Amino acid sequence: MNENILLRTEGLTKTYIMGDIHVHALRGIDLEIRTGEFIAIMGASGSGKTTFMNLLGCLDKPTSGTYTLDGIDVHGMDDAAITKVRNQKIGYVFQSFYLLPRTTALENVELPLLYSHQVNLKERHERSMKALETVGLEGRAKHFPNQLSGGQQQRVAIARAIVNDPVFILADEPTGNLDTRTSVEVIAFFQMLNSQGKTVILVTHEFDISQYAGRIITFRDGRIISDVVNSNPRVASEDLKNLPKLDADEEV
Repeated sequence: MNENILLRTEGLTKTYIMGDIHVHALRGIDLEIRTGEFIAIMGASGSGKTTFMNLLGCLDKPTSGTYTLDGIDVHGMDDAAITKVRNQKIGYVFQSFYLLPRTTALENVELPLLYSHQVNLKERHERSMKALETVGLEGRAKHFPNQLSGGQQQRVAIARAIVNDPVFILADEPTGNLDTRTSVEVIAFFQMLNSQGKTVILVTHEFDISQYAGRIITFRDGRIISDVVNSNPRVASEDLKNLPKLDADEEV
């Protein structure tokens, strides 16, 4: 296996059976993703992009085909082994943040480390604070989610995603609940992490957001219809210079 290939799928299918009806969500996906890529996955509702994301994130199992993640053949693994892969290899960022409401920002970031017996309390705290510093929220560590703006909550979610140093970040519509400027700010953090060597896979239906990625893959009817290199991706930090700043009470 090419050491630069981080993810590989071969003949990946997913069929949902609803009584006598078979819904073919994925119809044989062959794809390779290299370490350090920033990829946007596009497609309309029902195109298969969310199903594919769930398979890449080990949140679901394919009907047929194979999936290799960082040299590990995920196909056929039992639930305990897959849970371990999810925790160690993948950092998730979702549209709805999924922060625990009665838990501080720091404690939310610490959650993935609670499952590691090799990380003591001191190291868990230090690693989580470093992750919050990475997204510029070290001063909000003791704040609860309802004391944070939407953009700040998403940055806490990004910190939580990177605290375990995963091999790739899987972001599902991470800007879907955010205004334009805050969306670009969040993308700027993904681009920063990518510049540091982190692989980022971004699922989005927004064309403008996809233009920040270096490779754009488009799904339709369970198949990949387009896989192109974006030779001149937009730079979020530069675009921010041309967007009006929000007042403190307007930030979302």
